[in-house]
Amino acid sequence: MAVQSRRYHYDQQRAPIYEALERFRQMRVVPFDVPGHKRGRGNPELTAFLGEKCVGVDVNSMKPLDNLCHPVSVIREAEDLAADAFGAEHAFLMVGGTTSAVQSMVLTACKQGDEIILPRNVHRSVINALVLCGAVPVYVNPEVDQRLGISLGMSRDQVQRAIREHPKAVAVLVNNPTYYGICSDLRAIVRMAHEAGMLCLADEAHGTHFYFGGGLPVSAMAAGADMAAVSMHKSGGSLTQSSFLLTGPGVHAGYVRQIINLTQTTSGSYLLMSSLDISRRNLALRGRQVFHQVADMAEYAREEINAIGGYYAFGKELINGNSIFDFDTTKLSVHTLDIGLAGIEVYDILRDEYDIQIEFGDIGNILAYLSMGDRPQELERLVSALAEIRRRYQTDGTGLLSQEYIDPDVVITPQDAFYADKESLPLRETEGRVCSEFVMCYPPGIPILAPGERITRDILDYIEYAKGKGCSMTGPEDPEINCLNVVK
Repeated sequence: MAVQSRRYHYDQQRAPIYEALERFRQMRVVPFDVPGHKRGRGNPELTAFLGEKCVGVDVNSMKPLDNLCHPVSVIREAEDLAADAFGAEHAFLMVGGTTSAVQSMVLTACKQGDEIILPRNVHRSVINALVLCGAVPVYVNPEVDQRLGISLGMSRDQVQRAIREHPKAVAVLVNNPTYYGICSDLRAIVRMAHEAGMLCLADEAHGTHFYFGGGLPVSAMAAGADMAAVSMHKSGGSLTQSSFLLTGPGVHAGYVRQIINLTQTTSGSYLLMSSLDISRRNLALRGRQVFHQVADMAEYAREEINAIGGYYAFGKELINGNSIFDFDTTKLSVHTLDIGLAGIEVYDILRDEYDIQIEFGDIGNILAYLSMGDRPQELERLVSALAEIRRRYQTDGTGLLSQEYIDPDVVITPQDAFYADKESLPLRETEGRVCSEFVMCYPPGIPILAPGERITRDILDYIEYAKGKGCSMTGPEDPEINCLNVVK
């Protein structure tokens, strides 16, 4: 595959899927295929909402437009251009979100019974993949910053110990970065994994810009990782639900394609694929300049927020050379407990009273996600709103929890627990039992409980506290989370 891909000249000004759709638009083809809206004529309300140009290219796979499941022309060329732009051996267009990319990455590396080393503060998509394939997690429980209450990266000695104690593990998975912008020593972890004959996988849902920004943490492909799930729609500018799965030279691309095709749709959206194509071109041509400006804006905002008093917008000063090996300076993460408000409370006030929608608030922090579409005047508005919130709402914060992460007690594998015979019990009656479903705040989507983990009093206290503060809780069958499913 790598040899075959050399047939293209890597002209990053090209956008082959977009170009093919423009040619198709001009052909005035009569549609006797799906989708049934027939270029929007059959659904005038949808066409009025999205526009004729949009629904006019919401089309089905056909020879001039290639096929996502087995690309041989324009989609293949778009993949090769993406691989070149990201420094990968191969790139796959993913239309099921980064969840699909993460799951394909894990399913490629792991089979039933295989061990995989990973931090527990992973996105639920990782553990979902373990439910699907039956792999066994070997958790590296991350250190916690006691002031901020957030989990950090994996330290080198933790990873080395896990590799030594589990020499038959097939892969090590790393968050690069965490939602809060914290990075592990990825180069060292890649080296340790490869020396042990293991693959290194990177969840880069929040690290697309690492490939195009000067002065930012190292990207997975530059660090020598074998696979990386890259969420283009987060910081890369593409449409929601579009991502890339990147692979290095040691991974068989044909097998990866087969894994992807197990779960990804056979009706790939050309809206999503063309957005990946156009956004890759934009990043390749302008990404370095754009993300330099984003990092500068974030640094300015950090200084202004810290000058307010009471808040702590944290940054590179956290770096300790190990569990916080590097920090993504585009992430505007702000600790709020010192003004007596949980992060989720500040999040709600910003939205409800100031018409400012930030990415998330948890029990101790908020995250304003900055990228290419942000402007300095909007950051000024955020800073002003935070100053006013402190003036209006500051309290002593008695009774506030700070800890965002609780070490799990893993009893059985996620797959065994998920598919086990189960019973539903009132929340407080589940203490000591083994959970058979997920519980998490979303975002960030990191499970508080995952299938196979013992339910403790601390976890139940956390769930009730988060519910009371207004966190958006997801995962269980019971939408009110008054009951949990446990293994019989």
